[in-house]
Parts: sequence; C-alpha cells; structure tokens
Amino acid sequence: MAHVFVYGTLKTGQPNHKVLLDGAHGRAALRGRGRTVQPYPLVIAGEHNIPRLLNLPGRGNRVAGEIYTVDEQMLHFLDEFEGCPDMYQRTLVTIAVEGAGGTLQCFVYSTATYPPEWVHLPYHDDYDSQGKHGLRYNPRENR
Repeated sequence: MAHVFVYGTLKTGQPNHKVLLDGAHGRAALRGRGRTVQPYPLVIAGEHNIPRLLNLPGRGNRVAGEIYTVDEQMLHFLDEFEGCPDMYQRTLVTIAVEGAGGTLQCFVYSTATYPPEWVHLPYHDDYDSQGKHGLRYNPRENR
C-alpha cells in the first residue's frame, strides 16, 4: 500500500474523481485531507486548463488536497492515467495531515518539464474545476 496526495481533478467532487472509486483500477481509500509542508506552485495551464503542481519546492503556496491509501494496481493505473513519466512525474512529498497532526510521505504527480511562462501564471492553494479562476477544465472525453 502507498499514500497518494491528489490536489486537482482527482479530488472529491472534481471531474476525474470517479477513477479512484472504480474497483476495476484497484483499491483507493480516502485517508484524509492535507497540505504540502513546503509551498509549491499550483497552476492551471495548457489548452485543457489542467491543474499542474510545478516541481519547484519552496515557491508558491502550501497546496491543499486529499490523501489516499492505494494498492499497487491503483498506483500503476494512476501512473498511466497521469501520463507518468512524460506529462507528470511521481515523486515523494511531505504532507501535513489535517486534524491528525503529523506528516506523511505521499506520492504526488508533479510537472518537472513545462513552458517557462507557466512559472508566471497565478498560483493556487486549493484547486476547484469550477473555481473563481474561470478556467474550466476540459474533460478527457471532450478532447
């Protein structure tokens, strides 16, 4: 079992959350909410308005999200779903667990290669596809 921190479209109530609930992909159990201990730039970028955590620790905001315990099958599914290692890279990040105190080492899908102008996009601390930012996520099925 591994811990995965999701901060974007995989969170509860977001467009891709359903893949975490689909037992055909493996098992995923919500452990709780948390925030990155270090700040990171969370931007909404690209033609499909995809939330991306830029792998620039120490810059940006402490990003909010959800912590899931996943089995090996779900972890492999998420690697494929997130386009790892080409679109995203799976790295370990320290997450402060809300309400429980303490921290957990969680896998997170971050973006290590990106156009330089993405660093100058607005930084978010809690992604919502319907948020005030006005950048509507374009679901995969519509592309």
